[in-house]
Amino acid sequence: MVSYEYILGGFLASLLGSVFFMIISTTLGGNKKVKPLSGAKSNGFGNGAFQPEMEEEKSTDVVIVGAGVAGAALAYTLAKQGRHVHVIERDLTEPDRIVGELLQPGGYLKLIELGLEECANESIDAQKVFGYALYKDGKDTKLTYPLEKYSSDVAGRSFHNGRFIQRMREKAATLANVKLEQGSVTTLIEEKGIVKGVIYKNKAGEEMRTYAPLTIVCDGCFSNLRKSLSAPKVESPSCFVGLILENCELPHANHGHVILGDPSPILFYPISSTEIRCLVDVPGTKVPSVASGEMASYLKTVVAPQVPPQLYNAFMVAVEKGNIRSMQNKSMAANPVPTPGAILLGDSFNMRHPLTGGGMTVALSDIVLLRDLLRPLRDLNDAPALCNYLESFYTLRKPVSSTINTLAGALYKVFCASPDPARQEMREACFGYLSLGGICSYGPSASGIIFPIIKGEGVRQMFFPATVPAYYRSAPVY
Repeated sequence: MVSYEYILGGFLASLLGSVFFMIISTTLGGNKKVKPLSGAKSNGFGNGAFQPEMEEEKSTDVVIVGAGVAGAALAYTLAKQGRHVHVIERDLTEPDRIVGELLQPGGYLKLIELGLEECANESIDAQKVFGYALYKDGKDTKLTYPLEKYSSDVAGRSFHNGRFIQRMREKAATLANVKLEQGSVTTLIEEKGIVKGVIYKNKAGEEMRTYAPLTIVCDGCFSNLRKSLSAPKVESPSCFVGLILENCELPHANHGHVILGDPSPILFYPISSTEIRCLVDVPGTKVPSVASGEMASYLKTVVAPQVPPQLYNAFMVAVEKGNIRSMQNKSMAANPVPTPGAILLGDSFNMRHPLTGGGMTVALSDIVLLRDLLRPLRDLNDAPALCNYLESFYTLRKPVSSTINTLAGALYKVFCASPDPARQEMREACFGYLSLGGICSYGPSASGIIFPIIKGEGVRQMFFPATVPAYYRSAPVY
């Protein structure tokens, strides 16, 4: 006789099953190619791509603010199209972060499409990830990515975030038409409602100005420019506390591990051949103090008893070492204010809870789409016409971005412990249903959780993008 929890689990899964399959069909399968649009002229490059005239002193086509994952990948991509790109990054030394370390298989396919896959290989000691192991109350189950139709190289990748970013920066800097500069952008230059470039302070502290027909802001989750280009509503559901475990092996090799802990999930995944990242989710905006010893006590007394036995000793050693980091997790639906001459990209534009590691996949998917939209354009100087055309970007990105955002928000809420008996049943049902494996592991959720998230993303844009007029915008004719 089928138990109640499996019936409930099946119901929950059915609500999000269609969403999950969109990830498989759109993210793993790749975005639908943007065709050369009416009025676009080819200049000898395939697919309507342009080739600008090469001069000794060519003016900048695109200014990119930020050289993180999104900015560095975008700089390389647009420069490969022949555009002259000026990238301004606050700090060009190797970043040291505790997130942005796991790239889903769909994101890796986008990396291949951009020609950047070598940035996430053995050169940075990146590790292949084939799925997840889920733990609850001493029981565990393994969920594998459905990659049977792809080559053996296609899998998730996990790595040190800073090494990945540095490799992409180096790759972009090898192109003669990329200028990569350290500096802090303070202001967008606007004239009659059109963004013309940015004001920034260079490494020497001098105030500088740079101009281009298109400015793309990729300055991350703490963006100081997003309010000029969007109407953001930033939520802070929790914090991550990060540790690195050494000299141990994961119970399930080459898999991420998610412990459905109390009060919220605990994550383990490899970031090199010798290191395992541990992220402890702490609900709310405050975490116990590291300096006072409260954090170490919390990790030892609350978290450690929930850690799988194979990782317990390494976890305790990492706590004793004291190299404990924390960061605020943020969630923000994309809510752009179309502005001639500028657009947002990456975490400055759209964020979701990092539980599912979907952020880089969204950013890389957006870059592929933006590249394809810009490909037919000979120049970018008609800012109002370009702004009108790029409104299609916001609609075309929705099937992938909203799918990943919805999954991240829903799973985080389902996987957190709750005193509400209904939420407890939902959590147990999801774990039980996922434990059945196969098709049953393709998507847990519930209407009270998923529908508000879908509403925030935009029901029409997510499920019926072809009904949005911007979907059919054609490239401007020059």
